[in-house]
Amino acid sequence: MNAVRKWVGLIWILLAIATAFVGYSVMGLPKLASGKQEDLVFGIIICFILLPIVVGGLLVFGYYAFKNEYDIHK
Repeated sequence: MNAVRKWVGLIWILLAIATAFVGYSVMGLPKLASGKQEDLVFGIIICFILLPIVVGGLLVFGYYAFKNEYDIHK
């Protein structure tokens, strides 16, 4: 089971990296550069509020899973 946790932790870390890339390149930065006010507000919310929370949560969960911090038999 610990091997599965390590692989899942690695998958969560890779998912965090992919989420950051797609979030900033597809949803965040084009909205910031569009020039419309409603797109600017949405881009600010995505780039500075939502993506750091989501990516940070995925990275922390993946790191702890990879380091076997969720092992109940320690």
